[in-house]
Amino acid sequence: MEEAVKEKYLKREAVSESIPESSETTHFEDLDPEVRLAIECAEEKKAIDTVVLDLRGITSFTEFFIITSGSNQRQVQAIADEINEQLKKRLKVKAIRVEGYNSAEWVLLDYGDFVVHIFNEKSRGFYDLERLWRDAKKVNRES
Repeated sequence: MEEAVKEKYLKREAVSESIPESSETTHFEDLDPEVRLAIECAEEKKAIDTVVLDLRGITSFTEFFIITSGSNQRQVQAIADEINEQLKKRLKVKAIRVEGYNSAEWVLLDYGDFVVHIFNEKSRGFYDLERLWRDAKKVNRES
């Protein structure tokens, strides 16, 4: 199994060299209030390495991906719970779909205009969404 993972990683790295990463950014202030609140909720629960990708212009099924991690199953679920609860409570927004909550390896919260991906650390490295969507603009959260 370990050899198969290494081989997949090496193949992925070879492909990565041919697709350039986007250098464009979107400013945090330009995000919808729902997206900003979801990011703030993840950070409140000590989410690890949160990245926001602006997919407008490259896909039609959603506008933003919020990609983040938790260090264990409880933290992944706590991040998902906080985002769901606060979006319902403050902005009256409910997720269209929630996937993966029980196993908490990869929890997906689909809000239509944006999708939140909460990974455990191992799954995040394996699926590597940032690499798959590297042509998307990143959201600059610095003032």
